[in-house]
Amino acid sequence: MTRRSAVTTIAFVVAVAVTGIAQQQDAQVFRFKTGVELINVTATVTDGSGRFVSGLKKEDFRLWEDGREQEITHFNAERVPVSLGLVVDTSQSMDGEKWMAARRALNRFLFELLDPQDEVFLYRFDNQPELIEGWTTDKEVIARGINRIRPTGATSMYDAVSEAIPLAQSGRHRKKALLLISDGNDTNSRITLQELKQQIRQSEVLVYAIGIDTQDTFPPFGPGIRRPTMRPQRSPQFPIPQPFPTPGRRTPPTMPPRRPPVVIPPGGGGPAPTPGRPSTYRRGADPVNVAALRDITDDSGGRTEIVRTIRDLEPATSGIADELSKQYYLGYPSQGKKDGEWHTIRVDVRSGRYLVRARRGYVATP
Repeated sequence: MTRRSAVTTIAFVVAVAVTGIAQQQDAQVFRFKTGVELINVTATVTDGSGRFVSGLKKEDFRLWEDGREQEITHFNAERVPVSLGLVVDTSQSMDGEKWMAARRALNRFLFELLDPQDEVFLYRFDNQPELIEGWTTDKEVIARGINRIRPTGATSMYDAVSEAIPLAQSGRHRKKALLLISDGNDTNSRITLQELKQQIRQSEVLVYAIGIDTQDTFPPFGPGIRRPTMRPQRSPQFPIPQPFPTPGRRTPPTMPPRRPPVVIPPGGGGPAPTPGRPSTYRRGADPVNVAALRDITDDSGGRTEIVRTIRDLEPATSGIADELSKQYYLGYPSQGKKDGEWHTIRVDVRSGRYLVRARRGYVATP
């Protein structure tokens, strides 16, 4: 071998070795980067009057995990598609005007306030949860499912949200949310509120709740109880009850005197249904458990809204739809251990003039 060829051979071997080392380093970097979990945070920013604040940039935000400031590496201020689950109380106490108002509000939500690319599913709950329609972008399918529902039975609210969370997590869009509508307390769930709260903490789902805190509905059917008749009866032997007045021809019904509210401790109450038989428990006197709803919603970055009259249902659903369209997306890499512990998150705006609502933390699931 000549001296020149020997030098060439050595140079080639060195080049191959250097290339191999570089490839190993690149692979290590790649493995390191993919091993870092990206934590997604949806932030709602409002001013002192509760109006949404738009036009903020990534540099306007600061974010802390467990008290240590983090670098925000991902940011978006545009409206993004949402994977949204509807979880609706269809127990006995929702029958009548409440359910009619809920149907109107949900239909407007579907057809006027959501974007065509948003996907939706529908759960109902009474004695137990029931999935009416799975993921679809066809809002007509969801509307038909709503129109088929007839309220009856008790209230398994925690079970319904618990079943809906994994389905919401499977949504194809980055933003995932649940909207819960209920008029009272959980009376029939197997899962506890604390177990449900932990499950929500382990997800990235925004949970919103509308609590209908009103007695403005007809009393449920029962012995000696009949709905007021809204128009002349066709026959005295066969009265035709009307669950709601004809639009534009409202005749105020004669209502029984309101009973004083019954204070229910967190976690629900009320008798359990007889196995194998529909529940006859009527929850008309049970107030909305506001503390429980806030336990369900607040850690996720969502919120609870309480409406005092059924007329406020549509503005409440409109407000939540508006919020979903005006949020900021923040993402940062968390290099913490997957220790199964709760890690706190805090977000604010540098100017300090605005209020920020975002998820309060996450569970680092092993």
